[in-house]
Amino acid sequence: MTTAVCPGSFDPITLGHLDVVRRARSLFDEVVVGVARNSSKQALLTPEARVELARGALAGMDGVRVEVIPGLLADFVREVGAAAVVKGLRGGADFDAETPMALMNRHLTGVETVFVIGDTALAHIASSLVKDVARFGGEIDDLVPPGVGRAVREALGAGPAGGGSR
Repeated sequence: MTTAVCPGSFDPITLGHLDVVRRARSLFDEVVVGVARNSSKQALLTPEARVELARGALAGMDGVRVEVIPGLLADFVREVGAAAVVKGLRGGADFDAETPMALMNRHLTGVETVFVIGDTALAHIASSLVKDVARFGGEIDDLVPPGVGRAVREALGAGPAGGGSR
């Protein structure tokens, strides 16, 4: 059985993330979605909330599970016995940002990173943009799985209705 880790902060999980996980699952027997802390970002949602929302969004996807990455991705990859790390790319800027991390993870573990190109219809969706739109009362429910928009609005103090009701 081949296992891949699909890491990210998932703050919040988006439809773009789900697309990448689906693509990863078509390549590997098992995909472990690893919810990580990004030291360069201030998270809106708690790690527990991000895991819960990801588990809910991925519940119907066979061969996929969600776990917390407690420290280095390299250690987590070893722990779960992953053959690869899978990262989604929306464009060239993502490739430029992901390449040094892929090289470091290969250096630390010998595990390769596989890049998958996300659906172009979802290329404009990024967690940071979703949060920005929500912060200013914009509609985000068509960018995230059911229930995630509500959680984002509540975390922002906008209440459950906010910019939508999904």
